Amino acid sequence: IVDSTALPEQVARDAVASAFQSAGQRCSALRLMCVQEDVADVMIEMVIGAMEEMKLGNPADLTVDIGPIIDEEARANIADYVAEARTAGRLIAEGTRQGDLADGSFVAPAIIRLKKVTDLKREIFGPVLHVVTWKGGELDALIADINASGFGLTLGVHTRIDSVAAYIAAHV
Repeated sequence: IVDSTALPEQVARDAVASAFQSAGQRCSALRLMCVQEDVADVMIEMVIGAMEEMKLGNPADLTVDIGPIIDEEARANIADYVAEARTAGRLIAEGTRQGDLADGSFVAPAIIRLKKVTDLKREIFGPVLHVVTWKGGELDALIADINASGFGLTLGVHTRIDSVAAYIAAHV
């Protein structure tokens, strides 16, 4: 959850690290970023910029940020999911596949817009970040949607207001 007081640089750093490193194949990887609509454009732009700097490839190479997906079947499933989002006009941005990617099942990172939290019907175990915006003053509705989603292994909060962070932690 990102509110209007969050620092864009910190949001971008944390979002790309959680969503895309480990090729998004950790159970705790960021799958859904809920951004207050007042600052959503700036936040999303910063995340896209950071994502575009990421390099796919063999993780033995220390310059690589995103390694391969576990197998070809998983790669194909993720690619199909991203293609569906592209066709539906929900694909915000997609990284590029560059370098020597012949030896592995690589998926470029992608950012997909959802209208609401409940539009996320299943987890995608790959470098795919979903973004939902929420209106200031409607934090309780966002929390209710998150709680009703059936997902929620981990939660991150970006705010500079301690009482907001404590409120979210107590209610999600």
